Amino acid sequence: MGKFSLEKARRAQLEISKKIIFDDRFLPSNIRFVAGVDVAYVRSLSIGVAVVLTYDSLEVVDCTTVRCRTPFPYIPTLLSFREAAPAVSSIKKLKIEPDVILVDGHGYAHPFRCGFASHLGVTLKKPTIGVAKKLLCGVVDKFNENGVALIKDKEEAIGVAVTTKPGFKPIYVSVGHMISLETAIKIVKNLTKREQRIPEPIREAHLRANMEKQRIKHDLIEAS
Repeated sequence: MGKFSLEKARRAQLEISKKIIFDDRFLPSNIRFVAGVDVAYVRSLSIGVAVVLTYDSLEVVDCTTVRCRTPFPYIPTLLSFREAAPAVSSIKKLKIEPDVILVDGHGYAHPFRCGFASHLGVTLKKPTIGVAKKLLCGVVDKFNENGVALIKDKEEAIGVAVTTKPGFKPIYVSVGHMISLETAIKIVKNLTKREQRIPEPIREAHLRANMEKQRIKHDLIEAS
């Protein structure tokens, strides 16, 4: 993996966070295709998966899977450096270019204001949304009648908690890049099926990453 420098990684996060764009650099009414991205791991391998769905019908129209050697050690709050390479590779292999990418991870709602979604969006110069299953930092405010609550960290609003299904835990949505928080919330809600907690693009990417992970594990057992 080469020599790792925590100081260098933190400097890179700071520089990336300064480049985040918090307004819509596209027309939300023109969205046709959305992608979900996830990364899984088996031993020293990373598995990057990108799935493209139609925005209106949530039909899967493209999917890519890549395997590569894991380029970065596991360090909390620096996961984007570990996941960016397989994610970028899988997205670049897509035949259908998505208008917006949903990322299984945080965007701006990050202790250093630069989670995986922001890292990926700035790298690709594409609109991205961070959608995480766990809160990484900050405090969740009161939920409004629409099931949305601000996440505040040191008095700064960094994202929102969104209840997509009554009785289920919220998901945590934040700006990745080139999108407003308001639009991100609308897109996440539109892409979440009534019976599910997680938006469909991310759910599909996660399922396919896990399937590939199980195939690799099976092949390793067979080869041993």
